[in-house]
Amino acid sequence: MDSLKTLAAALALLAAGQCVAQDQLESVVNAAVRPVMQAEGIAGMAVAVTVNGQPHYFNYGVASKESGNAVTQDTLFEIGSVSKTFTATLAGYAVASGKLSLDDKASQVLPALRGSAFDNISVVQLGTYSAGGLPLQFPGEYDSADKMLGYYQQWKPLYPAGSHRLYSNPSLGLFGYLAAQSLGVPFDEAMEKTLLPKLGLKHTFLSVPQDQMGLYAQGYNKDGKPVRVGPGALDSEAYGVKTSAADLLRYVQTNMQPGTLEKPLQQAIALTHSGYYKVDGMTQGLGWEFYPYPVPLEQLQAGNSNRMAFEAHQVQWIKPPQAPRQDALFNKTGATGGFGAYVAYVPQKQIGIVMLANKNYPNAQRIKIAHQILSALDQ
Repeated sequence: MDSLKTLAAALALLAAGQCVAQDQLESVVNAAVRPVMQAEGIAGMAVAVTVNGQPHYFNYGVASKESGNAVTQDTLFEIGSVSKTFTATLAGYAVASGKLSLDDKASQVLPALRGSAFDNISVVQLGTYSAGGLPLQFPGEYDSADKMLGYYQQWKPLYPAGSHRLYSNPSLGLFGYLAAQSLGVPFDEAMEKTLLPKLGLKHTFLSVPQDQMGLYAQGYNKDGKPVRVGPGALDSEAYGVKTSAADLLRYVQTNMQPGTLEKPLQQAIALTHSGYYKVDGMTQGLGWEFYPYPVPLEQLQAGNSNRMAFEAHQVQWIKPPQAPRQDALFNKTGATGGFGAYVAYVPQKQIGIVMLANKNYPNAQRIKIAHQILSALDQ
């Protein structure tokens, strides 16, 4: 509690327009982060906080146990499914540019899908995991770029399109693939040569360049073995982004204050922040998921639980889609075999947090850390 009081006092100074010393925030972040790192055996973490547009960075441990290199705000981490928010922003950009409609059927955009279930599945249903029961992962025999179209062509829905949410890499991955198709370029090119530069992100990659490999953290699996993400079907679209705490925090700030971006990107972000349906207390955006703010810790953990990730849920569509809310907490978790990420922010309060780790540790722990820090920031 003393640490929360310390941060509350620091934020009171900031609200009054005074400078907050880094060490005034650091003790609070340390108290939230270090016990979890120790309990979960996490080698390294980068935590970044934004308050009223001001970034604060907190780095822990090592990017690699083998090299001993310390984590910095520029260390590159795999962010897993947080990548889906970038994919959704690209799709929003395609819509805002007049190249794509969320109401298009998937097979209208990709003729190779004609005659399949995707004649009756819309782009927005793919972008909201409601195509009819696409699974969490591709089956192993289809998990490659040359086999994935064959998977979609033979796939049979479990539910009527639009009736159920089932979290799915093949669903969101195809959403991104269709967005790139509508723009007339491969997904990686659309992301790295168009979207990321337009967002002002210079240290965010799908394929880490050779001259940046020294900054690429080593991930570790549950047994402590070094691992990094491998190739898979629609990997770039669903879980392929590598970025730093500094760049990811810049992305958060842009999501909260997109006014400096060109109009199509402002419109794209608005589409990702719109509410398409509700499941329990969570509203599904494109990539992002959000809750009325303030949100209790237990509700936020439930919305990012295994139950939400692995089970189908009937949905209540919002028609027309709910306009973006400032008084909401937007969030997204992400993981690969050796990394765990979490991002959360509240536009109305101009507060946000980015957490990157080189181990996949439980979502409940990530959210507890973030909720504690964000709650203190809002004192």
